[in-house]
Amino acid sequence: DLASYLTTIPGIVSSGDRGGQLFVRGGEPSQNLVQIDGITLYQPFHLLGFYSSVPTEVLSRADVYAGGFGSRFGERTSSVIDIWTRNGNNQRFAADFTASPFVSSTTLEGPILKGRASFLASARQSLIRGGIEQIVGRDLPFTFGDFLLKSNVRTSESGRLSLTGLYSYDKGILAEETYSRPAEELRFSNTAVGARYVFIPRALNTAAEAHLSYSRLDTDQGDPADPSRRSEIESLKFALEATVYGDRTDVDAGMVIQFMRLESLLSGWYQNLDASRAGLNSFALYADPRIHTGWGLMIRPSVRMQFYNISINPSIEPRIRLVFEHGRHEMSAAVGLYKQELVGLTDRRDAASVFTAWANVPGRYDKLRDLPRDNEITNEVLRNHIQQARHALAGYRFSPRPWMDVAVEGYYKQLKNLFISEWTAFPRFTTRLQKADGQSYGAEARLEMRGERLYGLATYGFSSTRYEARQQSLLLWYGADRLRFRPPHDRRHQVNLLGNLDLGGFDLSARWELGSGLPFTRPIGFDGFILMDDVLDPDALKSSRRVLYEAPYRGVLPAYHRLDFSLARSFRLQNADVTVQGSVINAYNRANIFYIDAFTYERVDQLPLIPSLALKVAL
Repeated sequence: DLASYLTTIPGIVSSGDRGGQLFVRGGEPSQNLVQIDGITLYQPFHLLGFYSSVPTEVLSRADVYAGGFGSRFGERTSSVIDIWTRNGNNQRFAADFTASPFVSSTTLEGPILKGRASFLASARQSLIRGGIEQIVGRDLPFTFGDFLLKSNVRTSESGRLSLTGLYSYDKGILAEETYSRPAEELRFSNTAVGARYVFIPRALNTAAEAHLSYSRLDTDQGDPADPSRRSEIESLKFALEATVYGDRTDVDAGMVIQFMRLESLLSGWYQNLDASRAGLNSFALYADPRIHTGWGLMIRPSVRMQFYNISINPSIEPRIRLVFEHGRHEMSAAVGLYKQELVGLTDRRDAASVFTAWANVPGRYDKLRDLPRDNEITNEVLRNHIQQARHALAGYRFSPRPWMDVAVEGYYKQLKNLFISEWTAFPRFTTRLQKADGQSYGAEARLEMRGERLYGLATYGFSSTRYEARQQSLLLWYGADRLRFRPPHDRRHQVNLLGNLDLGGFDLSARWELGSGLPFTRPIGFDGFILMDDVLDPDALKSSRRVLYEAPYRGVLPAYHRLDFSLARSFRLQNADVTVQGSVINAYNRANIFYIDAFTYERVDQLPLIPSLALKVAL
């Protein structure tokens, strides 16, 4: 699945088997732009971390930009995952069916008008509650599914029209019930619909596209009948893009208009923000030329002008990329400025929660609650600050043999105007919002070998991310009003080894991954907490348990590592291609930590050893 592939890329940190979140080079999941056929997906991965919302069977390609991406992409500060689906077969009908203890799926395709129009349909449904749960003998409260429909029409010799629709849903419990809180169910659903028209006139060296798309994400957490948190985001986007081809210079240019609606019910989650309802409208222009100098050097200077709230004052984001190719060698470098008005608020103090409230920059357009204006830090949080990041990267790729590639890349990110949860020594689930800045830097290496019967991939990533926050309560708890810390997704070292071997009709695959321990907040003591408003006997009163913490994220969890195997055999049975696949996840049954509850100090592990057998039939 695409989700599993992405985690083999160095610099991408996953929340693990559960949660379905990716952190790219120090960025938050809400800072990743994920698109399918040009349509924005706000929650692109299922709660069970093995699966994305887009099935492998419908994929054409997925372009991943971990940093330094061009001006065609905007309104995100971390990364871009640009997914494209294939067209259905316009000559004959085809189908495939897959069943496994994790999920069942069906894919259908065929001509609507033979040679001119086709359709592609896919549906998946999880089988965890009656499948994997029975195999591992433990409760895995996850249910998910996704449905995709695409049609493609050749309207003329130079025109193509495609329509794509996607719906996905998830519900599950990540945080187990404790004596201090009940287990809360998390639910979310994606709706994405889009139309794309491509026009390539034969008489001109030009390709033009028009996109119209609608996307919506609904999320809630708590009792299904009365959720304690709720968030909705929907957007309508229209884009016109064109590419003009020249002898030495090609130019991509375009315009994007987007209307967004945000609505959240936070139930006091952030005490200094009432993010009830907001509208974000924007207009952008971009130009991204590719200049081929003729000496193996390509220069891509680009600029994006973003008009937030469709104002007359643009936010200008300059970017540039250089690529030099000489024989088997390739060198590249890029720098750029990236800004993002949309904010995904997530309480990282609670490692079990992936609930995200989508909001605009706090204080920009929202109606704020009455707050003391003599609080300098509060005022700084609520000013008109837009998140921004400055990227700088340099890389080198070498192909010593036609079947071998070696690549290394280093990067640096400066992060400004982040919005995070305020830390205090009280174990509570309500918090205040505070501003933070940060930086992230690292280096990544990749070795890939391709043979007729053997494929091998080895990757290594080193990363360091630091946040610096200010809050007045820090002076009381830690003796300073500034706190510099590693955020909970800061993974220092990451290794992936992947191999595939053709054994005369059998296909053997193995993957081993290693990730150094993530930061967490260590308790340094416990006591009983009693609220008293009179002279009373403490022994006769019921106390509440309180956890006393050291400064945030100074502890480090044990390393994560896991080995997966699969063995597949394909054969022809009458008019069908049949594939049988056996697999083992977490082959040596490593007890990897999913999280340690910062409020109760209870440990929850990720998935144990899981054997499974899958069957795929293609007609």
